[in-house]
Amino acid sequence: MSLPDFLLYSDRAMMDSALLIFRMGIGVCFVVHGLGKLGIVGPGNMAGFSSWLKSLGFPYPEFQARAAMMTELVGGAMIACGLGTRVAAIFCCVTMLVAALLGHKGGGYLVTNNPPGNEYALNLALLMIVLVLFGPGHYSLDFLLFGGR
Repeated sequence: MSLPDFLLYSDRAMMDSALLIFRMGIGVCFVVHGLGKLGIVGPGNMAGFSSWLKSLGFPYPEFQARAAMMTELVGGAMIACGLGTRVAAIFCCVTMLVAALLGHKGGGYLVTNNPPGNEYALNLALLMIVLVLFGPGHYSLDFLLFGGR
């Protein structure tokens, strides 16, 4: 294989495989973050997340904390399975844009800043836009259910 072929070649099977790996990895990432808000993984919990949202001046912080947690859990699982992928990615994108633009406002870009910046949430939002544009790929429940139309 020549260097230009190596650098430029792609086919449908490679794209579908890449989308499967991408969806599973990013979907699990969202699920783990949702579990963190429940106190199942990591040091956080719903009360702490709600309190943080309240300190930032979010209206209805308990509701918004639960909505973010549910979006991460359900949306992440849907993305990983490739079921309702574009809809789930839109919801996750909106959640991450709120986190990036409001939750990490004043922190700059780098997540290592004090207070933490919006780097992580913003990049997750951008990845969700990519997923909306590409769709779930062939190796997904979406394709299994709707691909034979």
